[in-house]
Amino acid sequence: MAGAAAAELQQAARVLVTEVRPVAPGDRVLITADSKADLQVARATRAAVQAAGAIPTVLSYPAGTPVGPAPEAVTAAATQAQHWINFSVGYHLYSDAYEAAIANGCIYVELTGMDADMMIRTIGRVDNALLERVKTLLYRRSQAVEAVRLTSPAGCDVIMTVDPAGDHFWEDPPADGGWPQMLGGQSGCMVFRESVNGTLVFDGAAWPPDSLGLLERPIVMTVADGYVTHFSGGPEAELYEQWLRSFGNAEALMFDHFCYGFNPGVPRPTGRILEDERVFGCVQIGIGATELGSPTHSDGVVLAPSVWLDDHQIQADGAYVDPEIAALTDRLLA
Repeated sequence: MAGAAAAELQQAARVLVTEVRPVAPGDRVLITADSKADLQVARATRAAVQAAGAIPTVLSYPAGTPVGPAPEAVTAAATQAQHWINFSVGYHLYSDAYEAAIANGCIYVELTGMDADMMIRTIGRVDNALLERVKTLLYRRSQAVEAVRLTSPAGCDVIMTVDPAGDHFWEDPPADGGWPQMLGGQSGCMVFRESVNGTLVFDGAAWPPDSLGLLERPIVMTVADGYVTHFSGGPEAELYEQWLRSFGNAEALMFDHFCYGFNPGVPRPTGRILEDERVFGCVQIGIGATELGSPTHSDGVVLAPSVWLDDHQIQADGAYVDPEIAALTDRLLA
């Protein structure tokens, strides 16, 4: 890596451990990076953690399945860490290691598959405090209504009912105990899964399985009472259907979550799901309800969405049109 780029990567790593996930002197910080991860990112983060006076441990190991159990060494280290930053392409969110770490008070930061270029664009060059303000505003506005409607030029048209219980991913962190932290530029709301009906279209990206990523042709899905019942759209749709059905579990076909993407460092999909979920102006949908027993989980991207909160439109073809929200998102793009 050239000198200027290396310096910018190190600056982005410093922002990660001082602004995004601040660490304090003496804190124990676990950094995981499987064999598919970018070790430049892990090394830069280790140096930034040391510079902050904290104690880093870097674990590298052979890559496994995209969503699977963590190696025993990772599980053991995670239960002793106060912060866990994951760069592995095989992510550990929802795994037994993750659950044990959270129960022990660890803060888990999911940065699966992040490389040097992505870290610079999505962390180092953005206003992370403003991303948090947008996240909170979108979450609160969305949770305050009864229904959300999502459409797109590709034919997406889905309606869902909001669950007033809320979503802990977008709430303020608990005063005690651990919690998960995502890359900035994403928000959402909690919906009743069984309320989701309509036509869902992924036209940006979908992952896993590993054989997908950037989509050449949209994946079109019929959703009835929360479950995907029919797929169409070409080879990618056939592959996606085969993969989801291969688990033999109904909940693998269940709608799981609805999210907004708005990281200004991601103008278009790249095939790497961590940033594809945060394409500025996109909507990201999760399929596979792990909380209800699904053995897998997948995420897909809807480009140029229009979104209504009850009868009030906040997004039109990917642009935020609600004045309060647009006032902040325009600043992100400035």
